Amino acid sequence: MRNNMTSVTEFLLLGFPLGPRMQVLLFGLFSLFYAFTLLGNGAILALSCLDPRLHTPMYFFLSHLATVDIAYACNTVPRMLLNLLDPALPISFGGCMTQTFLFLTFAITECLLLVMMSYDRYVAICQPLRYSAIMSWRVCITLAVTSWTLGVLLSLIHLVLLLPLPFCTSQKINHFFCEIMAVLKLACADTHINENMVLAGAVSVLVGPFSSIVVSYVCILCAILRIQSGEGQRKAFSTCSSHLCVVGLFYGTAIITYVGPSYENPKEQKKYLLLFHSLFNPMLNPLIYSLRNSEVKNSLKRVLGIGRTL
Repeated sequence: MRNNMTSVTEFLLLGFPLGPRMQVLLFGLFSLFYAFTLLGNGAILALSCLDPRLHTPMYFFLSHLATVDIAYACNTVPRMLLNLLDPALPISFGGCMTQTFLFLTFAITECLLLVMMSYDRYVAICQPLRYSAIMSWRVCITLAVTSWTLGVLLSLIHLVLLLPLPFCTSQKINHFFCEIMAVLKLACADTHINENMVLAGAVSVLVGPFSSIVVSYVCILCAILRIQSGEGQRKAFSTCSSHLCVVGLFYGTAIITYVGPSYENPKEQKKYLLLFHSLFNPMLNPLIYSLRNSEVKNSLKRVLGIGRTL
C-alpha cells in the first residue's frame, strides 16, 4: 500500500471550471470586491480608533470583526485570483496546510465574536442600568481574547489530525482554496475521525453559538416590545438590525455548508456557498454596518469633516 503513496509537496487547486475569458472577467470582478473588502473593513477599523464616540464595547467588538474579515479575505482571495490567471499554478503543501489552518481560525473566531456582540446587545437593551458595570473594558478584552484563543486552539486540533495523513498521487483539490474537506478527499487513509471532528466542530461553533444568539434576540425582542415610546423602540431595533443581518449571512452559509446533510453532494453548489462566505460576507459586513448605522455614518462625516452630523 505504501508503494502507491508518495510524499506530496504541492497541490493543484482546480477552482472554477470556466473558460479563459470568464476567468479573466471573474479576476477583475473579484479583485474589485477584494478591494472593497479591504477598504470597507479598514474604514471601520480606522473610525473605531479615531473617533472617541465609538470607543464603546459595541464598536470594540466590531473592530475585531473587521480585523477577522480582512484576514479572512487575505487568506483565500489572493490565491484564488492567482489561480484565475494561471490555473496550473500549484500551491505548496505547507502553504495549503497554513491556508486550511488560518481559514478555520478566522471562521471560528468570527463565530464567537458574533456571539459576544449579541451578548453586548442583550445587556445594553435588557439590562441598560447595569451595562457599564457588566460590559467593562476588562470583560470586553477578556471576551475578545477568548474568541481568538479558542479559534486558534480548535483549528490546531484539526491541523494536528490532518498533518499525519498520507496523500495519494492525486494532487488536485476540487476547490478554490485548501478547504479541509476537499483536502481530506485526497488522503490515502481512513479519514472518518477527521470528518467526524469537522462535523463535531461545526456543530459546536455554529449550531451552539447560533442557538445562543437566537435566545439572546428573543429576550431582546421581548424587552423592546415593553418599551413604551415608538422612538425608543426604533432606536433599539436600529442597534440590533445590522448585527442580525451579519449573523444571518454568516451562519446561514456556514451551517448549510458544514452541518447540512450530504456534504459531498452537490459539490459545486457548496463551493459557491463558500465563495460567498469567504469573499462576499467580508465585503458586505462593513456596508451593512455603515448603511444601517447612523453612528458609523456620522463618525465618517466627523473624521472627513463633511458637514454636520445627522
